[in-house]
Amino acid sequence: MLRRFTLKQFRYFLAVADTASVAAAARLLNIAQSAVTKSIQELEEAVGRKLFERTPKGMSLTQDGYRFKASALKVVDAVNEAGQIGSEDGDEHQLKGSLTIGVTSLVAGYYLADLLTRFQRAHPQVKVAVTEDAPQFLEHLLVNGEVDLAIMISNELGDPQALVVEPLTHSTHRVWLAGTHPLAASSELSLAECAKEPQVVLEVARVEAVLRGVWSRHGLKPEVLLRTSSLEAVRSLVGRGAGIAILPDFLYRPWTLDADRIEVRTLRDALPSIDVGLVWRRGSQIRDVVLAFIALAREQQQSRAKSW
Repeated sequence: MLRRFTLKQFRYFLAVADTASVAAAARLLNIAQSAVTKSIQELEEAVGRKLFERTPKGMSLTQDGYRFKASALKVVDAVNEAGQIGSEDGDEHQLKGSLTIGVTSLVAGYYLADLLTRFQRAHPQVKVAVTEDAPQFLEHLLVNGEVDLAIMISNELGDPQALVVEPLTHSTHRVWLAGTHPLAASSELSLAECAKEPQVVLEVARVEAVLRGVWSRHGLKPEVLLRTSSLEAVRSLVGRGAGIAILPDFLYRPWTLDADRIEVRTLRDALPSIDVGLVWRRGSQIRDVVLAFIALAREQQQSRAKSW
C-alpha cells in the first residue's frame, strides 16, 4: 500500500520532536492541540510504527521516531531550499552572515543537532561553522573572538568573569548499572553504597572533576576500574556488569543499543548538577546572527521546560 505524507505532517512532527510536547508544539505552530494530536496519530498510522512514547513528562521519540526524524528533516530542508531558489536577491529581510559555534565532544551529540537544524531551517542564508575542542581551549577561542559562542558544560569555567553563560539545562546525576547488578534491586542508592563498587569513570569535559569533588567531600575513595573518554566504553562495561557509573542524566538515552542492559537509579545524596549552557565573551558586540541563535535556544529551552 502506497503511504502518503503531507508536508504539514512533517512540520507538526518536527515541532513535537523539538519541544517534547504537543501543547508546546501547538503554541509554536499557533494552532490547536487537537490538530497536532490528530496529525501525529495519522502519521503513525501511515508509517505503521509508534514514533513517540507518551509519558506524564511529555513526548519522547522512540527509536523508530528518531529514524523518521532524520528523514523528515531532509524533506523539510529540501522544500525550504527549493523555496529559496531565485529569492536570494529579492528577500532583503532574510538574515545573512556567518556564525561560528564551539562545542565539546560530549555535548555535541546531545544539544547541537536540534538547535543547529532548527536554526538552519529558520535562517538558510547564514553560513554556520562548528568547531569542536576541549573546554579550556573553547574558552580561549571565545575570549580571542575566534568563535561566536559555545555550547558546553558551564560548571567551573576557567575564567568566568570574561564570559557570559545562558543556561540551557541543569542535569542531575544518576547511577548507571546493569539490570542484573545486586544494587539494581533498590530504587534509590547512597554514595556510600556506590563507593563499594568498581567505578567506570567518564573522563571528559568537567564531568569527572565535579564527581571527584563529591567523593572528596564525603570522604569516600571508590575503586576505579577504568577512566575513559569514551561513552561507548562506559556503556559496554556497565552493561556487562563490570562496574557502575555515576553520570549526568542528559547522557542516558533509553533508545541506545545497551538500553536493555543498562538501568538507572536515583541518588539519595545531593550532588551538584551538571549545567549545559550557551557561553560567549562578555562585553563583545553581539551580531544579529548570534542573537538569533541565542533567541532560538531560549525558545527551545522554554518550550521543553513548560512541557515538563
